[in-house]
Amino acid sequence: MDKYDITRLIIASSILFIVLIFVANKSFLKKRVFTTKTITRIALFAAISAILYIVPYLKFSLPFFPAFLEIHFDEIPAVIAGFAYGPFVGFMVILIKTLIKLPFSSTLMVGELADFIYGSIIVIVSSIIYKKHRNIKGAIVGFLIAMLVQVVASGFITTFLMLDFYIFMMGFPKGAILSMCQKVNPNVTDLGWTFFFFVALPFNAFKDAVILVLTFVLYKQTHRLIDKITFE
Repeated sequence: MDKYDITRLIIASSILFIVLIFVANKSFLKKRVFTTKTITRIALFAAISAILYIVPYLKFSLPFFPAFLEIHFDEIPAVIAGFAYGPFVGFMVILIKTLIKLPFSSTLMVGELADFIYGSIIVIVSSIIYKKHRNIKGAIVGFLIAMLVQVVASGFITTFLMLDFYIFMMGFPKGAILSMCQKVNPNVTDLGWTFFFFVALPFNAFKDAVILVLTFVLYKQTHRLIDKITFE
């Protein structure tokens, strides 16, 4: 990865960050956003999310994906917060959770940047749709659309931006990364399109499916508990 690639990554990430903030906050522009209750909810959900990341046994790799791709559950509180209180709250949970995670990074913050982008996409898209259709059907449709958008977007970003950035920051040779992928899936012949189709897409689809199931299992109990704590 050369200076041009790094600049391109920074510019692309910055543009996406600005777009995500605008979309998340659009429906709140005429309202007072940071009330005491909202701040308390954001803080509680962000703390839960950070704990889910920090506890070692709650993040793990799977034998049918490369070891550098981990399943973790810290996006679930953000999705629940987005469903319960709107896309802006869900986005803020993702943002604060990411800031809390940075000191614990084992990837020189590359993984945290990727998680922030991917988590923001799924939280904002799903909660915007659910906000307009607050029923089971709206929740399912919202999450499925968000999942589709996130899987495709994260697949492209991981394959054609983040993977090179990860290799550059960590100092790993491309051959070593490719070898790790081929050990679990011989169909991966390069770190381009075969990585995209046989690693990035299926991994993110699997992870999102797990988040979908757990979100629906935990949604009502979690946000009702937070409502009691915040004295609604």
